[in-house]
Amino acid sequence: MIRKSGLPLAVMYFKSVIRRNPETARYEGYYRLVESYRNVSGRICHRPLLTIGFLPYEVEKLNDIRRILTDRLNRTPNVFEQGDEEAVRWADIYWQQLVESGKIDVSDRAYEEKKRMINIDELLLKDGREAGAEWMCYQGMEQLRFREKLEEMGWKEDEIRLAYTQLISRAVYPYSELRTTRWIQENSAVCEITGYPMEKITKDKLYQSALDLYRVKDRLEAHLSKRTNELFDLQDKIILYDLTNTYFEGEKKGSNLARFGRSKEKRSDARLIVLALVVNAEGFIKYSDVFEGNMSDSSSLPGIIDRIRVRTAESQCRAIVVLDAGIATEENLALIRANGYDYVCVSRTKIKDYAIGPEGKVCKVNTKNDETVTLERVQSAGMTDYLLKISSPGKALKEGSMKNQFESRFLQEIEKIRQSLGKKHGVKKVDKVHQRIGRAIEKYPSAVRFYSIEVRSEQDTATEIILTKKENSIEAEERLGVYFIRTSLKTEGEETLWIIYNTIREVESAFRCLKTDLDLRPVYHKNDDATLAHLYLGLLAYSLVNTIRYQLKAKGIHHDWQEIVRITNTQKVVTTYGKNNFGETIYVRRCTDPNEKVKTIYQALGYRNYPFVKRKSVVHKSEFKKNQFSGFQQINDG
Repeated sequence: MIRKSGLPLAVMYFKSVIRRNPETARYEGYYRLVESYRNVSGRICHRPLLTIGFLPYEVEKLNDIRRILTDRLNRTPNVFEQGDEEAVRWADIYWQQLVESGKIDVSDRAYEEKKRMINIDELLLKDGREAGAEWMCYQGMEQLRFREKLEEMGWKEDEIRLAYTQLISRAVYPYSELRTTRWIQENSAVCEITGYPMEKITKDKLYQSALDLYRVKDRLEAHLSKRTNELFDLQDKIILYDLTNTYFEGEKKGSNLARFGRSKEKRSDARLIVLALVVNAEGFIKYSDVFEGNMSDSSSLPGIIDRIRVRTAESQCRAIVVLDAGIATEENLALIRANGYDYVCVSRTKIKDYAIGPEGKVCKVNTKNDETVTLERVQSAGMTDYLLKISSPGKALKEGSMKNQFESRFLQEIEKIRQSLGKKHGVKKVDKVHQRIGRAIEKYPSAVRFYSIEVRSEQDTATEIILTKKENSIEAEERLGVYFIRTSLKTEGEETLWIIYNTIREVESAFRCLKTDLDLRPVYHKNDDATLAHLYLGLLAYSLVNTIRYQLKAKGIHHDWQEIVRITNTQKVVTTYGKNNFGETIYVRRCTDPNEKVKTIYQALGYRNYPFVKRKSVVHKSEFKKNQFSGFQQINDG
């Protein structure tokens, strides 16, 4: 901005030296107010205006005071003066001192005051955009030192700002690139926060940014692993390993990854892709990998064991690997031991022959759901691992309900087949009856194991179906809610082992967040590179989300991610327009004050409340339409 005289605007700032404060007996900042300006020759000059001394308020208020005084000095038309009441009060005091000491010229003050007045009836509020969640995520990325890592890898400023825009958008609005582009252009203030030009945002730009991020996957993953350990003082004593799969929409005939397999989401009609995650007990990703959709859980571990843990320089302890029963084959457990890790897992096989341990100790613990679980150390012949028998009433109730449900449906199927034998046009041929029984068995395998089925016939015609319940059904009833934890740890107590195993819920929580909050499923991309970029973008967004949620949980805030986004996005950015007495249009672009819920979240995170300081400008009536948004520029506060 230029003065009418042609000289640039002056700037006020505070300069300090460290002195001993006689009132507090401590060394503190001793401040002076200084003006920086250009003279007629264009040379930058500085002159002291006012000695402030030791501050009677927090040093953070100086920035607000400086902005208010600079605006007044430059006679910049203004609608609102940003800053809290105390900052405005001290600015008034310093301004009065400057006037009284003759350090500033206020001969045209009346004119300027009249110019600042606007017609309240012509006030307009336009271009309101969501800003709170975007601003929170931006600060989270800065906390993770994301920018520093990208700069270290040689990324240009525009590429970094686009990556920030991409990741924040994925965390806040996890939809397709096309829908994300529309959201950025019409609803969100994310570009104002990141500094990337909104007019440059296209779906192709977002596609390319995702591919660029995937190409540096290993380096970013290692950086985030180390940074979160440093940030939250984590040691990675417990490492969790698990897999999930997600499905594709479309045939994907040209894909090397999309395969038919056993879907964990019951999508046997769609091709799948398998995602493997190694996370620590706090839910932070240590390593990730992607496999073909027909990859079994147990066969994935050998290819990932060498990268199962990313150590920091401070953490060299022997890690405990927690894994689910589907991965815990004898070969995989031996592999884990051979690589210097301990393990805790659910026994893959049903243990029937066991004896109570020599201590004979029974331990009872209460779960988060106020359920009492019984823990008992047992021994089994031929097994060197330690075993912990878990008896869970809640699990027994759930398993019993499912058993009864499947058993009832199986019996109904058999009864339909039996009734068909007595009907005029019913199925009676022995081979057809056996086929129908086979389909029922295939449909309800968990129920049929408790029954024996006999089909009696005469001359290739079935006459009777005899269903007999086996004795093992009673044993099965007794085993409901019972499972066995298997471990190589020899010295840990029963409750400790149970707690260690239950950390597996963190990786399950990660998968749930990826699939629901971050919209990882289904996958629409046609080629494998785009698919991998899509999956990894979701993992990066999850790292950001978990960083924020981990800190909130530590402060007692346990909202899910969608609720956090909803709360913080009550904070908007809006432009206020008005006309002064000279027909000039004044417009101010600023962020709304966060409500109490948003402030609570920011305070818990240690984040700042505002994404940028107020931007203001004045245009004459003839220039208004042409220059409506040309002067807006993002400025980080502080």
